[in-house]
Amino acid sequence: MWYRRHQTFTARQIPFSRRDRCGALSSLVLLLALGISPTASAQTLSGEIKIGNTMPYSGPASAYGTIGRAEAAYFKMLNEKGGIDNRRINFLSRDDAYSPAKTVEQTRRLVESDEVLLMFGAFGTATVSAVQKYLADLKVPQLFFVTGASKWEDRRNFPGMAGWQPTYRAEAIVYARYLLRTKPDAKIGVLYQNDDYGKDYLQGMRDGLGAKANDMIVKELTYQVGDPTIDSQIVTLKASGADVFFDVTTAKYAAQAVRKTDEIGWKPLHILNSISSSVATVLRPAGLDKSIGIVSAAYSKDPTDPQFKDDQGVREYLVFMHDYYPEGDPANVNNAIAYSRAMTLAQVLIQCGHDVTRENIMHQADNLDVELPMLLPGIKIKTSPERPFAITQMQLQRFSGSTWDRFGELIELQR
Repeated sequence: MWYRRHQTFTARQIPFSRRDRCGALSSLVLLLALGISPTASAQTLSGEIKIGNTMPYSGPASAYGTIGRAEAAYFKMLNEKGGIDNRRINFLSRDDAYSPAKTVEQTRRLVESDEVLLMFGAFGTATVSAVQKYLADLKVPQLFFVTGASKWEDRRNFPGMAGWQPTYRAEAIVYARYLLRTKPDAKIGVLYQNDDYGKDYLQGMRDGLGAKANDMIVKELTYQVGDPTIDSQIVTLKASGADVFFDVTTAKYAAQAVRKTDEIGWKPLHILNSISSSVATVLRPAGLDKSIGIVSAAYSKDPTDPQFKDDQGVREYLVFMHDYYPEGDPANVNNAIAYSRAMTLAQVLIQCGHDVTRENIMHQADNLDVELPMLLPGIKIKTSPERPFAITQMQLQRFSGSTWDRFGELIELQR
């Protein structure tokens, strides 16, 4: 078998603190939905499950650090309710500053010193790539990373990896097909991060446009992680005559792009990749009035969307944020997605039962079929060895000036 078994867990008592406000009914509903007994006593845990994570709590992608904090809060909630199968989740999250070299350093520490059972939710294409071979050689599962690099759909060359969010290439194909339907004579200017993440989106746009790609894409520009601004690229894209702006940037640069396009009076159809569609971390800092009309795609419910104000899943999420991550912004869709991502891992561990080994964890990660309360209606988590990315549907959305308005039907993503 590809995965060797992890060490046997030893019985011990683990003390827990209790919160005055435990979210009562909403938290109970969440736990029951996941099959976790609310009567399990935290004082009778027989062991723990160590989970490793790297996240950019500092550096150019630090806006995404809230993902790790929300995941830590979710596991804290689970622990206060008795853990999973009488085991405590020990979530060890390290700052890698979105630097591949630091990711290697921190991952080695997590695996060799902390002896984590698996890596979960690591952020970034370049950073996850930097440790992929190392983790594969040691047979350490690398689950539900925060990147949609399509190369990891190839299990033969990238064993031990299970994705979660839609792939970047598949998402870009959605935008390309939308343009072919609604603006077939578009002149597209592309700005993308000069690495695998950005190139994956660009390839998806080209694949989706097909034979029309060379005619429709009039300019392609890049930026480097750490560049102070992208102002000059925006000016150049406007000068190219582009009337569509395909914006493949992380949060910091996406906010800059929104501001600069407005400043220079460029009014293209602005298509923004989903990872930077957060109202809280991108559109609000850039200016909500400057963001009107931006098109993106989604798979998660937006907590600020009025149509979900009475939605049970959103209510449970808001209670969770209030009780376990009060310093976080519940309107930030990155927190909602982190909540769902952590819930997915909890489902994997529940399905493992008493057999919490690396081999069985990988097997269960490849056999998920579950609905999560914060995914858009009709979208579910479904995996197989041949389908290692958990989410394969999205819906287009347009920003109104206050919230995202979804339009059209759910779109089945193409590989």
